[in-house]
Amino acid sequence: MTDLWNLAGSGIEERVAFAAEVRDMVWRETRRRMGYGEGKGPHSVNALAPTSAAARRLHLIYMEVAAEVGFAARQLVDDGAARAGRAGASYAQLGEAAGNLSRQAARKRWPEAVGTHWVLYTITGKEAPHGRTTSLYRSAEKAVERGRTAVDEGALTDDGAIAAVVVNSAREVVWACWFNDTVWGPEETELPEDLRSVPVPEAPEHADWQQRWEQFVSSRP
Repeated sequence: MTDLWNLAGSGIEERVAFAAEVRDMVWRETRRRMGYGEGKGPHSVNALAPTSAAARRLHLIYMEVAAEVGFAARQLVDDGAARAGRAGASYAQLGEAAGNLSRQAARKRWPEAVGTHWVLYTITGKEAPHGRTTSLYRSAEKAVERGRTAVDEGALTDDGAIAAVVVNSAREVVWACWFNDTVWGPEETELPEDLRSVPVPEAPEHADWQQRWEQFVSSRP
């Protein structure tokens, strides 16, 4: 369990206040489950006689609620670790965010959070200006499947996908396709050399790559 007083950095008062809010939430839910109405029942978790049957029931329900809060919080932490890993966070950063876990402990807890991932880029909309979307996947096969499906179904709507590429964690294009009006379906294509390496989204060259990719798709026969 993380000790709020021993967490590195500033903001101790904010953390303590947040913990108090969580306790209040647990107490409110405990009262609700026990059937106490507004202004009814004990005013605090320790208001009943310590050895009474009523106190035993209250404390057990309080534990039940607190355990559910802990489970939900752990799930939120796991979800956050997966998303942070997909966004490029390291195990050291995940451990720090989770309460100063060691890098090894973070790797053990989230063994698949950091590592290889694939980014699916799509161009959307039949008419200019086109839109663009990005999605991240842990499986290359799933990224390609989603890309092909998006392009295949893109003809059904005006804002559907007209082209897609899948990029690995080294920022190299491993698959690309576009919607071929002649065969009325997605067609895989080889990108020119200058489009096979994709700059990171934070780089100024990233927008230029997207524009040149769109021009390449628009020039297809």
